[in-house]
Order: sequence, then C-alpha cells, then structure tokens
Amino acid sequence: MEKHISVLLKESVEALNLKDDSFIVDCTLGYGGHSSYILQRIKRGALFAFDQDSEAIRHSTERLKAIGTNFTIIKSNFVNLKEELEKRGVESVDGILFDLGVSSPQLDDASRGFSYHEDARLDMRMNKDNPLSAYEVVNNYSEKDLIKIFYKYGEDKFSKSIARKIVEYRKTKPIETTLELVEIIKTAVPMKERLKKHPARQIFQAIRIEVNHELDVLEPALEQALSLIKVGGRVAVITFHSLEDRIVKNVFKEKCKIDDKVKGLPNIPDEHLPDFKLVVNKAILPSEEELKQNARSRSAKLRVIEKVK
Repeated sequence: MEKHISVLLKESVEALNLKDDSFIVDCTLGYGGHSSYILQRIKRGALFAFDQDSEAIRHSTERLKAIGTNFTIIKSNFVNLKEELEKRGVESVDGILFDLGVSSPQLDDASRGFSYHEDARLDMRMNKDNPLSAYEVVNNYSEKDLIKIFYKYGEDKFSKSIARKIVEYRKTKPIETTLELVEIIKTAVPMKERLKKHPARQIFQAIRIEVNHELDVLEPALEQALSLIKVGGRVAVITFHSLEDRIVKNVFKEKCKIDDKVKGLPNIPDEHLPDFKLVVNKAILPSEEELKQNARSRSAKLRVIEKVK
C-alpha cells in the first residue's frame, strides 16, 4: 500500500490545542495519520475515531495499537457523531477534527473505482455496504439528474454535454468501468479544454460526492460537533473543494455572529456575545514545502473555531 500523507497534519493537530488528558474525536480516521499524531500527545486522554471503510479501520487499528490503547474506533458515518458518542457515555469533548479528503490508499487502490487514471468497475463507495455505487449513478440517473449533480458537485461547465453523451452511450450497453466513463467524458469536452486539465476530474468528484452523500451529512455533523465541544475546546476542519469549504465557512460564521441588536455598541453585555470565535479569520493553507512533497494538498484549506463561553 502506498503511504498516505496526511494533509496539514501539524497545523490541524496544533490547532486542537491538545493537553495530556484531552478527549478528542477524529471524525475521519482514514489511514490513521492525524489520529496517530493525536494519540501520541494525549497519553491520559482518549481518542474516538470514526470511519465507514473496513479496510481503513483494519489498517489504522494496528497503527494506533502501536502507540497506545486509549482509543475507540467507531464504524459509522460522522453524521451519527452525537448518537455514537452518547452510546459510549461521552457527552462533551475537548477537540474534534474533520479531514474531508479521500485517503490516498482509497484513490490508489484501483479496484475501489475512485481513480480516473486506473481501470476498475465503477464503484466509489467509502462504505462498501452502501447500496448506491457510481455504477448506479452513471447508468440509472436521468439526464436531468446527472446534469444537476455535475453542476452542483463538480462545478463543471460541460455538465450538459457530458450527461447527454453518457445517456446516449448507455442506450447501447451499460457503462461498467472507470476508463470507459473517462472516454465518454472526453468525447464531450473540447480538445483545448482537455489540454488544460483532466476532463474527468470534476465529474468523478461529483459522482463520488453523490454516492457517499458527502455534502448532505457535513452541515448536520458540524452542528453536532459544535454542540459537543467544551468551553475552550476547538473544532478543526480540512476541506478540499469550494463547496465543502463554503458550508464550513458559513456554519462557523453564523456561530460567531454578534446579535444585530447590540452590534456596534461600545460595551456589549456578555450574554449577547457569541459562544464561539474563529481561531483564524482566513483559512490556513498548506506551506510551500508541503505542496512540493504532496501535490494532493494543493486544494486543502483548514478552518478552526473555538468555544469561548
């Protein structure tokens, strides 16, 4: 397995302000990069890590066991954050981390069907028990629905012509594999655009988001995370595309808003001040050094919020 390099590793873990006895949640365990770095620093605390991918859980369990035993891995989507922690008697925590990227091993394992460079059956499920896969989306969604997800989740300006080509092609036979889909996408995109960037990148992103309901679960999960944080605790979120970042930015902004009725007053009464503050006003971006080492970090952004009262 190719080594997974965790994006914004130091920046995100530093942002959590860890103490030796912190209770921390990693909502996106993946292959354990962030979790193992956290576990090393909370010897008397506890780590709770969520993931839906059995393979990632197997790998990370071994990795974390080598560091300590004060961790619990929860096989569930992070939209069930509050419910799963309550089942384990946890009602509040000191820090919560979300890393919304797909792990390199998932991308690099051709059989998972995430990659537009390798041939595999159309799949893209993070959780293999999920009944909806990329195959169903590509072969069963109407032209109108395909256009909608390509525009909404892929922000692709050729959404209409790509959806039309897919629907046309599947009249003769089902679209079975990733590279078969790539070839169809290429026929719908002008050559000069294909030379600028890979024509399938945004379409594959859109299908992946649809299959895994990535944007549907993000806002409710953030709301739960913010309700679980103790005073002085922080939530850190790493996003990889503008749609996710916009959701995070808006949720955080709303939580830090001063009531319009008292805004601008020289001394705002404490009860009218927001419960949260932004730790950094602008998103933290990868360093030049990280960009050189890991091209996949180029679109990453880190946002951090703290509960102040």
